[in-house]
Amino acid sequence: MAYNLQPLPVQIGIFPQYIANQTETLVLKEKILSLSGDSFDVRLANGQPLLKVKGKLLTLGSRKSVYDCNDTHLFDIYREILHIHSTYVLEDPKGNKFFELRSNIQLIGTTATAKFATPATGKREALTMKGNFLDTRGDIKDDTGHVVARIDRKLLNARQLLFDQDSYAVVVAPGMDMAVVAAMCICLDNRNNER
Repeated sequence: MAYNLQPLPVQIGIFPQYIANQTETLVLKEKILSLSGDSFDVRLANGQPLLKVKGKLLTLGSRKSVYDCNDTHLFDIYREILHIHSTYVLEDPKGNKFFELRSNIQLIGTTATAKFATPATGKREALTMKGNFLDTRGDIKDDTGHVVARIDRKLLNARQLLFDQDSYAVVVAPGMDMAVVAAMCICLDNRNNER
């Protein structure tokens, strides 16, 4: 079962080099044998590498550093500790926060809202993740209701699920920043592992 998401009316994202030109499927695979236990490879469905995420050992807030394929440091992801709701931030290599993802309490399922500005337009964005994230399924929508990404483990084949338990697929709409979507999914994975 594949999804073909509609192109966004206006591009959304922070990293122009990662804006999807067509519907793309990302595969996020956690490296089980990494020393920190929190490292990921992010690839396109065809196997092309996109991002490398390296967990840092013994850090407050489970800090992870995200690199492009040339080992250029793009940003760090970490959990801010002093909040009632789980809150994750992205920080550039100079230490400037530019993104926040905050989870909301619900009786059934999970909801989280990401806030950031798209540099190309200056528009403040609000993306909402909703779904059953314990099974790693759900949608990420913009503030107008467009689906910008769909998370679905069922897109992976049986071999991937058997040998890569912490792998999942994310379908990204044309016009959406794949690095931002990957970061949101890594925050989600972190939150689920804390439970």
